Amino acid sequence: MLVLASGSPRRVALLDQIGVKPDLLLPADVDETPERRELPRRLARRLARAKAEVAARRVLAEHTDGPTPLVLAADTVVAVGRRILPKAETFDDAEACIALLSGRTHRVFTAVALWRDGSISERLVETRLRFRRLSSADMRAYLMSGEWQGKAGGYAIQGLAGAFVATLSGSYPAVVGLPLLETASLLEGAGYAVTAAWAEGGRL
Repeated sequence: MLVLASGSPRRVALLDQIGVKPDLLLPADVDETPERRELPRRLARRLARAKAEVAARRVLAEHTDGPTPLVLAADTVVAVGRRILPKAETFDDAEACIALLSGRTHRVFTAVALWRDGSISERLVETRLRFRRLSSADMRAYLMSGEWQGKAGGYAIQGLAGAFVATLSGSYPAVVGLPLLETASLLEGAGYAVTAAWAEGGRL
């Protein structure tokens, strides 16, 4: 049984892209506040592991007679240097994030954790992006769209802010929320046959 410790439609869609359909969606509620002086990459890894552990405890408690689960979790952190940008919850949050990202290079760290039988395997992907310099009209229009709500760094690359990305070095799906290469590798290593089902839907 594959459990996704997230309710994110983006992560569900990314898994579906590679033919993986979780048996259960189990969002894990964890405190995402960075620790004092915590670096972005450590925060992403810590939160992904915490989400996997929380969801694993829940599924084991609620499905005592079911098959041994695999629990997949991920977390994405946006940073400029060592500064961790928040998930924008208010207009002011979003305005500060977008103003900071304008014309700058920033990094997106996405950690993936896979819980299996009490142990966790993980991967961390770093992607570098640069936004073009934004005019006040660009920023005002984007902020008024409201698309920034709940987004790490105040934007979603698959949405309107994709028009701001001048360069990207790394993994596009990781910026969306789940690095597919690394996720597939973790699942295959745990015995979940990602590619085996592809031929079933083929036409040859």
